[in-house]
Amino acid sequence: MKLLKRSISIVVILTSLNLHAQDKTLMNAFSQSYDYEAIQKYDVAISTLNAVYSPTSYEINIRMGWLNYLAGKNKESVTFYQKAIALMPAATEPLWAIINPLTKLENWKEIEKTYLSILKLDSKNATANYNLGLIYYYRKDYVNAKKYFDTSLNLYPFGYNNMLMSAWTNYFLGNKNQAITLFNKSLLYSPNNKSALEGLSLIK
Repeated sequence: MKLLKRSISIVVILTSLNLHAQDKTLMNAFSQSYDYEAIQKYDVAISTLNAVYSPTSYEINIRMGWLNYLAGKNKESVTFYQKAIALMPAATEPLWAIINPLTKLENWKEIEKTYLSILKLDSKNATANYNLGLIYYYRKDYVNAKKYFDTSLNLYPFGYNNMLMSAWTNYFLGNKNQAITLFNKSLLYSPNNKSALEGLSLIK
């Protein structure tokens, strides 16, 4: 019995030492990756983390996503961020992060899906609502644009971009009174603003 307990104790100690060594190796790799990032040696930073890469590590995948984005490897960046999203499906952090390389790739459909995913987790996020509104606005889908701009405007009623884009959306939808009100409010924030003045001139 004593021999069994001693054997178990040895296994526990060895496991603990092994985990400690792994943690230290991982910390060193992350530290070095920050040092290389600071001097813009992104490929070296990536190689440093590749040496300790684990597909089940959220932290490594999101860091690799960022480093690949900085290195201009946008497709690779998206792949790592997708892995991070799969590992932490309740987190908005990797969803915001993946928008950067998707924008470089001009993959607007995936960007739209990403904002919708963010809003499923955080429905009152003003930035996500506003940016999604912009996507629909530039597609001339003013009905959907208004829906998201309205949410953002309700959260930040005196936010300049919210007021101005809501004004233009209402203008294109034929809601002249709402457009006039919002253009005038935009001018309270930014007197003599050309876009707001143009909008009012088109209505009057």
